[in-house]
Amino acid sequence: MATKPSISTGLPVSFADIEAAAKAIEGSVIRTPCMHAQTLSEITGAEVWLKFENLQFTAAFKERGALNKLLTLTEEERRKGVIAASAGNHSQGLSYHAARLGVPVTIVMPKFTPVVKVKQTEGHGANVVLFGESFDDAFAHARELERERDLTFVHPFDDEKVIAGQGTCGLEMMQDVPDLDMMVVPIGGGGLMSGCAIAAKHIKPDIEMIGVQAALYPSMYGRLRGETVVCDGDSLAEGISVKQPGEKTFAIIDALVDDVVLVAERELEQAVSLLLGIEKTVVEGAGAAGLAALLSHPERFRGRKVGLPLCGGNIDTRLLASVLLRDLARSGRLARLRIRLRDRPGQLHKVVKLFDEHQVNILEVYHQRVFTNLPAKGLITDIECETRDADHLERLVEGLRDAGYEVKLVEPD
Repeated sequence: MATKPSISTGLPVSFADIEAAAKAIEGSVIRTPCMHAQTLSEITGAEVWLKFENLQFTAAFKERGALNKLLTLTEEERRKGVIAASAGNHSQGLSYHAARLGVPVTIVMPKFTPVVKVKQTEGHGANVVLFGESFDDAFAHARELERERDLTFVHPFDDEKVIAGQGTCGLEMMQDVPDLDMMVVPIGGGGLMSGCAIAAKHIKPDIEMIGVQAALYPSMYGRLRGETVVCDGDSLAEGISVKQPGEKTFAIIDALVDDVVLVAERELEQAVSLLLGIEKTVVEGAGAAGLAALLSHPERFRGRKVGLPLCGGNIDTRLLASVLLRDLARSGRLARLRIRLRDRPGQLHKVVKLFDEHQVNILEVYHQRVFTNLPAKGLITDIECETRDADHLERLVEGLRDAGYEVKLVEPD
């Protein structure tokens, strides 16, 4: 994509709007730290600075835009209340600040939204309405209720006040690290990137603004290029799994953003794991998308001073555990070996001795005789084990094969 102009003239949100939002929300939203990540810098070859938006009270940047919108309501609008459609961070950020300000809030979610998300939103004082099979169904119903009950609809991204609020994240990054070369920002509907681009380009016109989308949901990527794209699948980055970007956000991103890159699920998983293992911070898939971009496209960012907003930390604990285990498996620190044995006494004992000789810790043993396509006297043993690294695992496999065993590494997808 060609270099974009640095002035936001004629766009729906101005730098002055973001400055006003910053003043309005000051003291009610956490000014999160922006810190240098030394080890991640060494891994990626870039100078990495992380903005910890996962430390907000509801663990996501969405509070910024939601609060700024709420603060612009008239007294009558506050009394009647607000409504939104969301099964994620927007619902919690809006509900939390609406309750704090005494504004009634209704959130419409699809019927099959996980119970934990419903309970979290209700815990912030919202009236949750479950409707429809999909987010589109819930969104349409929310607009109907808006008209029927004369409520104010708070869009998760395509709203000038919301965009200005999200832009305070980029404003703070530029204030804390004014010599950034690049800012790499996740894009779903585009609210965060729109606001950040306006703030950053105003302060430093030559800064590069790079958007990131999950490869399964390249909606903004495709629209910027005039391409028809398919948006479907279960992405780890559910917070940016948006099929249709906003009109206002598209106008801003088309004018100010220099490029949008795509990241695969594997890099998203690796980024979540690295942030927990190295930075000791829990980040959801969307929040890790910026780091995933650096891992996926190292040549694009090497040697540059890059700011990454960790935009959210709401990830299901079981999903996080799965991501961490899969990453351990890919790095060779956790493995499942499928070993074919002869039906002789002491065979399993001999195999276990080889694990001991190589100082490999056995976690689980699955000894299979019945459910196999081997002859009746054939058997398979699956052994899950823990090694120091990929080289350690390779030495174990070589030792088993040298001892005459047929060994297959069962790899994760």
